[in-house]
Amino acid sequence: MKKLNALVIGATGATGRELVSLLLENENFSSVTIFVRKKPNMNHDKLIIHCIDFSKIHKYKDLVNGDVLFSTLGTTLKDAGSKEKQYQVDFSFQYQFAQIASNNNVNSFSLVSSAGANSNSMFFYPKIKGKLEDSVKKLNFQSIQIFQPSFLIRQHDLLRSNEKIGIKIFSVLNNFGLLKSLKPITVNFLANRMIQEVLSTNNNILTYKLEDILVH
Repeated sequence: MKKLNALVIGATGATGRELVSLLLENENFSSVTIFVRKKPNMNHDKLIIHCIDFSKIHKYKDLVNGDVLFSTLGTTLKDAGSKEKQYQVDFSFQYQFAQIASNNNVNSFSLVSSAGANSNSMFFYPKIKGKLEDSVKKLNFQSIQIFQPSFLIRQHDLLRSNEKIGIKIFSVLNNFGLLKSLKPITVNFLANRMIQEVLSTNNNILTYKLEDILVH
């Protein structure tokens, strides 16, 4: 198998950080190119960093060249500050970047979506996630993997107090066989599964719900 060139957006978020670290250490990838707003404190022989303005993505289209695009980009309504800005991050930026990658003959696309994603949902967040899924499926990638995790356990330094409480509650309920569809998984586990599936999947559009992510 030839070595692959990976592209990553969302590289400085919780899942993105784990993903980039794993890609850099994986011998199946010869380079890892990340597109970020601000340069992170990361260094590696295989790492290429492009600082870009995501609101002007098409200015950077000639930089989007590789074999597989990973998108772990996403935000919360609280962090975004408004539904309009959250929509930009969770739909517009990701779709536009994926569209450029597809036009530039990037073969594969691996997307972190969300449990309950549904373009017909009456709720804002799952609706935009579902719209993104529906839209990228129409792009000209040879293979697409869409991951729908529920509750993600972030790195300890990123965990908020309410997230720590939530993890404990879900863990107790899961031990009693309750709410298994909302079982928390670590961002490291998810990132590993994304890489595993990219390396083993060909010419398919696949959606991985939590129970599929947990099978490895």
